[in-house]
Amino acid sequence: MPRVSAAFFLVAALLLLCGMALGEYMGAHEDFALAPLHAHINLLGWVTLALYGTFYALTKETYSPRLAWINFVLSVAGILMMIPFLYLVLTAPDGAAQYGPFAGMAGGIAMLGLLVFLVSVFREITRARA
Repeated sequence: MPRVSAAFFLVAALLLLCGMALGEYMGAHEDFALAPLHAHINLLGWVTLALYGTFYALTKETYSPRLAWINFVLSVAGILMMIPFLYLVLTAPDGAAQYGPFAGMAGGIAMLGLLVFLVSVFREITRARA
């Protein structure tokens, strides 16, 4: 398995642990105000990063390591920045007005990671086959 795939899986599993812990906390307190944060951690953090890692593991002979690491940095940075800002959007007084733009910028960084991933997928689809 390429190192970049292992890196994606490591961060994905750590974020799954965080998302599950948040879900347990919400359930124990019967307070689901942070459900959108829980969903973002699990879907962007666990599912998306694990899928990226799987793609690069499956294309280990032909992928571009440079693009894969750019994908990793942008995606992880965007998600890790999004988590505290989304928390503040959901909990702070006037949080959406104060912190929404920052959460949006973090989401934009994660979306740049997705665009790099799409370039990697496009390269794989169009590469010459034996």
